[in-house]
Formats: sequence, C-alpha cells, structure tokens
Amino acid sequence: MALNEKISSAELERQKGFMDKIRDINEEFYNKKGRRKTMFIQTFGCQMNAHDSEKLYGMLEEMGYEPADEEKDADFVIYNTCCVRENAENRVYGNLGYLKHQKKRNPYMKIALCGCMMQQETVLQTIKEKYKHVDIVFGTFNLYKLAELIYINYETNAPVFDIWKEHGEIVEDLPSVRHFKYKASVNIMFGCNNFCSYCIVPYVRGRERSRCSEDILNEIRQLSKDGVKEVMLLGQNVNSYGKGLEEDITFAQLLRKVNEIEGIERIRFMTSHPKDLSDELIYAMRDCDKVCHHIHLPFQAGNNEILRVMNRKYTKEQYLALVDKIRSEIPDIAVTTDIIVGFPGEDDACVDDTIDVIKKARFSGAFTFIYSKRTGTPAAAMEQVPEDIVKRNFNRVLDALNPIIYDINKEKIGKVYKVLADDVSSDADFITGRLEDNSLVHFKGDRSMLGEILDVRITDCKTFYLIGERI
Repeated sequence: MALNEKISSAELERQKGFMDKIRDINEEFYNKKGRRKTMFIQTFGCQMNAHDSEKLYGMLEEMGYEPADEEKDADFVIYNTCCVRENAENRVYGNLGYLKHQKKRNPYMKIALCGCMMQQETVLQTIKEKYKHVDIVFGTFNLYKLAELIYINYETNAPVFDIWKEHGEIVEDLPSVRHFKYKASVNIMFGCNNFCSYCIVPYVRGRERSRCSEDILNEIRQLSKDGVKEVMLLGQNVNSYGKGLEEDITFAQLLRKVNEIEGIERIRFMTSHPKDLSDELIYAMRDCDKVCHHIHLPFQAGNNEILRVMNRKYTKEQYLALVDKIRSEIPDIAVTTDIIVGFPGEDDACVDDTIDVIKKARFSGAFTFIYSKRTGTPAAAMEQVPEDIVKRNFNRVLDALNPIIYDINKEKIGKVYKVLADDVSSDADFITGRLEDNSLVHFKGDRSMLGEILDVRITDCKTFYLIGERI
C-alpha cells in the first residue's frame, strides 16, 4: 500500500502541474477578453457520479473556471454520464445535439463527456460518428486526468478519447467542491463483483477495490474540521469493503472507526447488498450512536425464479428474514429499497410475489424502475416483456407501495425529530431537511438554519415528504 500511495502522490503532483498550465491559459484569456472562462457540469445517475462531479468542479475551479448558470453560457461543458437506464443516455445525446448549435455561437466552448456511459464501445462509436463537436471523452477510471486531457486538446486542437478498460491507481486528495458545506459523500470503494444479469455497472466501473481505511478516516477527519456534520459512505456494495486490502478490516469495523471521529454527528452509507449483509454490520449499526437508523437494501424482485435469473443470490424468504433480523436489533430503523418491474420472464404472478414483499417488509421508501435493456448484459439477450404488461404491473407495484409509505409518514405526525436543515425549499420561506431515517421534511425557516440539526415537530405529511414546524 505504501508503494501505491507514493505512485498516487507523484501522479497527483503531475496533474497539479497540468492544472497550473490550464490556469495560465485561462488567465491569459482573461487578460485579453476581460472575462473569466466559465464551466457547467451536469450529472446523470447515482450518488457516486454526484461525488465524482464535486471533484470535477474542484479541479476546474483550480484551473481558473467560474460557474455558469446554463450550458449555453459556458466555455467548458462536461456531462458526467450514467448508463444504468436508457433514458439517461437519450438525455445526453439530446443535450449534445443542442450544444452543437451553441458551440457555433461560442468558438471558445469545449465539450467533455465522462462517466459510465463512456465505457461502452457502442457509445464511443456513436460519439465519433455523430457528435464530432465533442472535444474530450474519458471514462470512470481516469477522472483525475481531466487537466491533462484539456491540455492535450489545447495543444493538438483535436478530439481526445482516453478510455481505460480497467482501473489503475487510486489517486487521493484531488481538489473537490462540495454542494453542501455540512454534509459530504466519501468513496470507500469502487467497482462491483456481483454481475447481476441486468446491470452494466461491473462492466463500466470495474472490479471491486477498496480504499485504505486510514485514507478514508483522514478524509473524514478533514471534512469534520471543515464543518461537515454528516457523511455518506459510498460503494456499489459497501458490504464487500476490505476484501483485497492488505489490512484485515471489514465494513462493520470501518463503521465503528468512523463513529469515533469527533465532529461528525451522522453517518450514512449505501448501497448494501442483501446477499452478504452480516450480523457484524447489523450490530455495528445498532451500537454506533452516529450511524443513522436507515438502511437502503435493494430487493429488486420478489419472485425466486426471477431473482435467480437476475443472479441476486438470495431468495424472497431470505430477504424478508434479513429485514426481520435488522428490525429485531434496531426496531425504529427505516428500510428503503430498489424495485425493478418488467425483467425478462416476469409475469403477473411474479409481480404478485414482489407486492407480497412490499406488504411484509413495509418499506419507508423505494426507487421503482421499469427494466431497461442494457446492451452487453446477459438479460439483454433474454425475451423481453411486452410494454403494456410492464406498465400495468408497474402501476400495480406503485398502488401497493405508496399507501404503505404514506401510512408510515402519517405515524410521524405530532412527534418531534432531529432534522439536519440542508437546503432552501422551492418556497423561499421554507427549509428542507432530513430526519435520521432519511425522510424529507419541509418547515418554515431561513438560510441561517442551514447546516444545523434542529428539533422539528411533524404537523402533516404527503406520500413522499413531511411538513413540520421548528420548536
């Protein structure tokens, strides 16, 4: 590990050199044009992508770029892409078509693409053939090379494609600008080894590799000194943390270490795979006073044959037993989940099993998805379910799920909860925040409350959020 740290440190210094070169170029532009170059970052997909975008923002700021409100006003536009669902890919292509016209208006505009979508050969071919106005393309493994790729594009005045088929070193200490000052995401590992038959992630994010625990803890200690009160530990499957490291450590042990860091008041994590959620982790969640009583535990489908074909490696009965075990140790825990409807081979009876899990597990929330065929995955070659059947069953799932979520929210009315005020609502007189169980609440307040953990009484509820008042 020491050797890797030395390599990463040397590479970080090299990239900082490229950042300095770009900053000099941008300073020269400012001296000639009397304005700063601007940037616009749009993020598609998961929290992992959102965290990556914070690093992209930090690096671009280090290079002298200032934020623009819209793509059309930016000199540097970067889309951090997702390939989990087709809709996200189509939005990227649509945006690129729009930018072609904007680039003709602004000769200084540079367009960059990165993230999971770029790891697919079919996507790269499409970009090369149909979107020749794109300047820089890179993937999920070399985000830290952004400054170098910009510099190469400036030097050659030609499109730069830098796609790695597998991960290299983990480069620590990249510049980063957080969206929130009081809460932050921290990558504890990258990649995935599970190969669910519908999922493209292992192919675009690579195999699992964990960060050294001391690097993680040092990052969180620094975040705490910077005023962060809540951290979200991120990994495609946090339960696998520690495998392959020289040090002997599990995710549960890491959680206990993070719990000891002074200044951190809330700890969250995602995502946890049901197949290997250990008793050790359940006990750590129970024992650690800063770990929020909320777990996101995707079950995806309730039918055992569908689960087998999905390669999820657990049964409906095992999943429900796990939920019961978690609740026996942490009675007030909120369980949220992911559900896919329309997986190949799924019929009405299979969806009945999914609805049965919903009713027995009583989820506090769920991300519900219509199955999206992903080229390159085993499920893509299977016989697809007709669209009308999928839509009908999707509505059946929502009809079972939403009343349960509403009833759970209704039980909170009249009770007082600790809420981290984290943003201004669309109504400027209201603040939004999160309960420990991750429920969203709106309450009257102003910006001075942001970052504070406040006592809020719940006065009303809707299906997907609560309404409260500060006391």
